[in-house]
Amino acid sequence: MAGKKHSSLDRVLGRLDTLDSVNLANLVQRLARERGLFEEIFNTLQEGILVVREDGAIEYANTSAHRLIGLGGDELAGQTLWRLVPGLHTSLGGALDDEPGVGAAPVVAREFELTYPEPRIVRLYMVPFGVPGGGTSRRFAVILSDVTKDRQSTEARIESERTASLILLAAGVAHELGNPLNSLNIHLQLIERKLKRLKASKNSEALAESVRVCREEVTRLDGIITNFLEAIRPRQPDLAETDLTEILAEVLRFQQREMADRGIVVEAETPRLPPVMADRNQLKQVFFNITKNAMEAMRPGGKLKIRSRVEDDSVFLLFGDSGSGIKQEDLVRMFQPYHTTKPGGHGLGLMIAQRIMREHGGQIGLESKEAVGTVVTLQFPRKDRRVRMLHS
Repeated sequence: MAGKKHSSLDRVLGRLDTLDSVNLANLVQRLARERGLFEEIFNTLQEGILVVREDGAIEYANTSAHRLIGLGGDELAGQTLWRLVPGLHTSLGGALDDEPGVGAAPVVAREFELTYPEPRIVRLYMVPFGVPGGGTSRRFAVILSDVTKDRQSTEARIESERTASLILLAAGVAHELGNPLNSLNIHLQLIERKLKRLKASKNSEALAESVRVCREEVTRLDGIITNFLEAIRPRQPDLAETDLTEILAEVLRFQQREMADRGIVVEAETPRLPPVMADRNQLKQVFFNITKNAMEAMRPGGKLKIRSRVEDDSVFLLFGDSGSGIKQEDLVRMFQPYHTTKPGGHGLGLMIAQRIMREHGGQIGLESKEAVGTVVTLQFPRKDRRVRMLHS
C-alpha cells in the first residue's frame, strides 16, 4: 500500500517462508524479547490494561488488571469481563452494538463499583480497534483506573478549595446577573413613569407587559442563584416514588422556547417507565444540565434524540445529540471539577449531575464521536430492585 511504512521486522516476517533454521531461531528469540519488554512495560503501569473481544472474552490482562479484578493469572484465563463485572455489559450496550466498519466506533468512559476483593470504584476507558488484516471482528482496549481515593477525597478537596471556588463562581454569577439586572432597572423606570400617567392614559396593557418582563428576569435570576447554591452546598436527596417520563416532560416544556430559538429538534421516545426512587428537583437539574449541554453543542438544525430502555434491575435514559462530539483527551476529564470545553463554562454541570446520580444509586456514562455527536446514558435502579447506594 502506497505510503505505508514497514519496520525491519515487517520485512523479515514478509519472507518468513525463506528463512533457514538459524535465522528462524533468531527471529523467535527477537520476538520473545520484544514481547517480554512490552509485558514488562505494561506490568509496571498502575492502570489495569485489558484486551477483550466483543463477547467480553479476556485475551490479555496486565498485573494491575489482575489486582483490580481480584483474580490471579490462571483464574482470569478464559473469563469474560461481562461475567466478572455484572451490569457492565448492559451499561456498554450502545457502544457494543455499533456495527464494525461503519464509521468510527465511540470511545467510552464509565465508572462502576467492584465489591471483590474489597469495595472500590473503578473508572473504565474503552477504545475499540480492528483485528490486524482488516477483519470485521473488533477487540477493545480497556483501561481501568482505581478512583476510590479520588471519590473519597472529592468532598474534602471541594471543602479545602471552598474559598477559591466561591471566588470563581461569584465572578460567573456576577457576570450572569449583570444583563438581567440592567433590564430590570430599565423596565422598573418605565413602570414608574407609566404609573405617573396611568390615570390619564389608562395604559394598563403596556404596564402589564413591563411587569411580565420583570417577572421573567426575576425567574432567571432565581435559577442562576439556585444552581450556584447547588454547586457549593450539596444536599442529600429526598427520595420518593418518581415518574421519570413526567419529570423529563416538565424540563423539555421549560426549554421548549430556547430549543425553538436555537433551531433544535427534539425526538423523545419514552413510553411509560417503571417508577424509581428519586428526588424530583435534583433529577430536574440533571436533565436540565444534560439537555443544556446538548443544545450548546449543536448548531441550528441539530437534533436531540431521547430514548429509554428497561432491564430487570435498571431503567436507562439516553440523550443523543448531533453536535461536534468530544475529543478523546477531553472525554476522560469531563466529570472533573472546573474542566470545561465551552467558552465561559464553569465546568461544574456534569460533576453535579454525576454526584446526584451516585447519590440516587445510579450511574452516568458518556460516549462520543468527534463530528458525529455525544450520547449521555443515565442508569437508575428500579424501585423494586434497589441496589446499595454509593455514598459520596
